[in-house]
Amino acid sequence: MSFTLGRRGKRHQAATMRHIRLLAPIYLHVAALCLTLFIASQLYPAYHMAFRRDGLPFALAAVAAFLPVAAVFAISEFSFGYLIGFYFYSMIAGYLWLNCFSEFQYDHRLAGVSAYASAVAFILPAVLLKAPLRQLWTPSRVGFDRLLDAVLLGAGATLLAGAAYHFDVGQLLKLIRLDGDIYISRDTLKFPKLLDYLLAITASALLPFAFACFVERRMIKRAATTLGLLLLIYPVTLSKFALFSAAWISLIALAARLIEARLLVVVSLLAPTVIGILMIILWKFGILQTSEAHPYFALINLRTMTFPSLAMDYYNEFFSKNDLTLFCQISVLKALATCPYREPLGIVIYKAFGIGGYFNASLFATEGIASVGNWWAPTTAFAGGLVVALGNRVSAGLPPRFVLMSAALLPQIFLNVPLTVILLTHGFLVLLVLWYITPRVALKRD
Repeated sequence: MSFTLGRRGKRHQAATMRHIRLLAPIYLHVAALCLTLFIASQLYPAYHMAFRRDGLPFALAAVAAFLPVAAVFAISEFSFGYLIGFYFYSMIAGYLWLNCFSEFQYDHRLAGVSAYASAVAFILPAVLLKAPLRQLWTPSRVGFDRLLDAVLLGAGATLLAGAAYHFDVGQLLKLIRLDGDIYISRDTLKFPKLLDYLLAITASALLPFAFACFVERRMIKRAATTLGLLLLIYPVTLSKFALFSAAWISLIALAARLIEARLLVVVSLLAPTVIGILMIILWKFGILQTSEAHPYFALINLRTMTFPSLAMDYYNEFFSKNDLTLFCQISVLKALATCPYREPLGIVIYKAFGIGGYFNASLFATEGIASVGNWWAPTTAFAGGLVVALGNRVSAGLPPRFVLMSAALLPQIFLNVPLTVILLTHGFLVLLVLWYITPRVALKRD
């Protein structure tokens, strides 16, 4: 008996240490994020980012007060909500830093407390609610294979329909060049509304899901075909997100074979951030040219890591002086009720500040700050956490690597798009249904 208890005690101690060790890379990422924001304030002051020595103690205190929330990620096992929750944790940590140096004149204390409370209100249900939903129906193995075939055929048909409106193969040769010309060209594209939806759902949900299935079953040729279709979405839509989707999902698939899922979630943010910082340091020492260091930092550290946090600063400033939307930005409600803003909020914010492109933002800024204000923002964040927790429940029993691959593109979408748009336009509801009906035995390797 004592021997059994001793073995159990050792296993429990090992599990505890495994959880605690995860805090180190999380805290390292937060430090790298703060350094990124400092560098960005020096390189891109036009974006209303600043740094003042007298504000540094308050920024460090605000971020330090937020660090204990990371314990949720240290003690929890991987889930879809874990993936989305950690990206939002990073975004809020970035905003708490920016909030202490902001040039704007809104109530920064209220905004900071609201952001903190909203993060906790979202993360707790999103990470901790995991009870599986009983599958009422699943296709047979043959039926599931036919479903995957239908996804590939549907994706091909969608691409052909999109190519009939626009297909610029020359853009595939511009994988490195990232300038305003792409935005100018993309703004001129006009697709039918249904085709717009199909392209977004195909890119964000259907192809990543099919790719994850093929990789899990070691169907390499079909996985490569899926990546090819994902890459071909770029010359149709000229979306930078589509451009890098194939490369990103491939990296996640490779890394998931070597790194435990929870650590991979942290590393997926930490590694790109540190690379950008190192490139700027090498540029400062004259080892790299401006043309070599700045494009990467601008794309990854600025647009990918900083902009979701910066959007909260912009939205707080704008909606502290203008009417709240009361959710009227949702297209269905806009058609039924009077709304002070006829254009999408991303365009409204862009016109108000004139920089940064269309400033679309996450549910914290749109369904929170813009819709109900800082006092009620934690309630909408909690509702968003419950929706994400549904992803945990329908994906319960699926391999963590499979969930990571099939949802690999969603974190960046969640950081930059309202939840109400993600549900339909980007196919989140479709992915939930696919996870729910996936026969767990069908993922065994052929």
